[in-house]
Amino acid sequence: MARYARIKNTGKPKVVIIGGGFAGLELVKSLGHADVQVILIDKQNYHTFQPLMYQVATAAIDAESIMHPFRKVFEDQQNFFFRLAEVECVNTQEQLVETNIGLIRYDYLVIATGATTNYFGDKQMEQNALSMKSVEDANCLRNTILGNFENSLQLDDHEQLNSLMDYVIVGGGPTGVELAGALSELRKHVFPKDYPELDFKSMDIHLIQSGGELLKGMSKEASLKSQQFLEEMGVQIWLNRRVKSYDGYTVTLDNGETLISRTLIWAAGVTGNPVQGLKPESLLKGNRLQVDAYNRVVGYENVFAIGDIAAMVTPENQQGHPMLAQPAMQQGELLGKNLVRLFKGETLQPFVYKDQGSMATIGRNKAVADLKLFKKELKSQGFFAWLIWMFIHLVSIIGFRNRLAVMTNWCWNYFTYNSGNRLIVGKKQENIPITETISHKAVI
Repeated sequence: MARYARIKNTGKPKVVIIGGGFAGLELVKSLGHADVQVILIDKQNYHTFQPLMYQVATAAIDAESIMHPFRKVFEDQQNFFFRLAEVECVNTQEQLVETNIGLIRYDYLVIATGATTNYFGDKQMEQNALSMKSVEDANCLRNTILGNFENSLQLDDHEQLNSLMDYVIVGGGPTGVELAGALSELRKHVFPKDYPELDFKSMDIHLIQSGGELLKGMSKEASLKSQQFLEEMGVQIWLNRRVKSYDGYTVTLDNGETLISRTLIWAAGVTGNPVQGLKPESLLKGNRLQVDAYNRVVGYENVFAIGDIAAMVTPENQQGHPMLAQPAMQQGELLGKNLVRLFKGETLQPFVYKDQGSMATIGRNKAVADLKLFKKELKSQGFFAWLIWMFIHLVSIIGFRNRLAVMTNWCWNYFTYNSGNRLIVGKKQENIPITETISHKAVI
């Protein structure tokens, strides 16, 4: 006999949303006053503000500062129900979502499962590299970085020492650029105080980009300025280079050159994270679901997809909208309004993406911003762009307590040149154990 998850039946149409990222959250908000039952399913009980994930990884802020419980976000929304569960598949014939806590029936299904790290089929890379798609990933990277320096104190072999102190970042998008800048600032201002026995002049930070420019998709000015900032900060940039292989110790590039590092951070791409049970023809290249102008999954009448998982293909845009927070939030908000129109038998409004621009921060007083305000383009680099970046990210964080915590950490770090969250708690990655090939053990 089928087991159903226990959810109060209100007798109203059930809108089931899979995924509580930016798209899912905006949809729940947009349905706040609708005469429906909104059921959100997620394998975590909190929303994560992913744009600041790299700061968790580099010990600038606590992970809790970018996390907010779903039940707290929507505690005043009477039509909201949350279930902590992992979705196994969907049955569109019976209109059921199969989860590890039982079946959940829907009238309208919205898939907002986002994206996951794309290793392009490289299993060795997937096993040995570190990614940045979850709080657990960010904490693991922080622990690995700090653990590397603790282990470095036990070594006097030059190559082994460099393998622990050197970092390779693959991907020159916002995540890769921001990580490289943050590591460079730690190398200059923080690590020498914590580890005075180590020579941080020998710590190399490599940023590898397959194309000919950083921050592809932003303006030429932003790309060049970000490269200039990073080079001034001592980051070694490799353009038009691809990583051919990584065994946990040796990074081999497509031109045959090699780098030695025990820590490779993969920020080179993402792929859609679809659920099982949908028609194969609905899935496009990159594991994204093809949707129409109303975010309805092609081939279905009552199944929708929003955010990174959704590919709204048009003659002008064959790749779909960029996999960013902006289009995800805009799609979530509009779909909520369109579902209300659908219940009332009114005409649906097609989605039109309003690009508000892009930003990236490289370090203290260093950022680039391409903004679109009042139909005008504003391009800024340096201190002013850095202030804009901080303001927009601060007001976008959910919860006053979280905003206060982040702002306090930023102010403390700015005036003291110190990050206070350098704790090794939880797992870290150790690809190849440090063996007895080292000349001798440490003697204290």
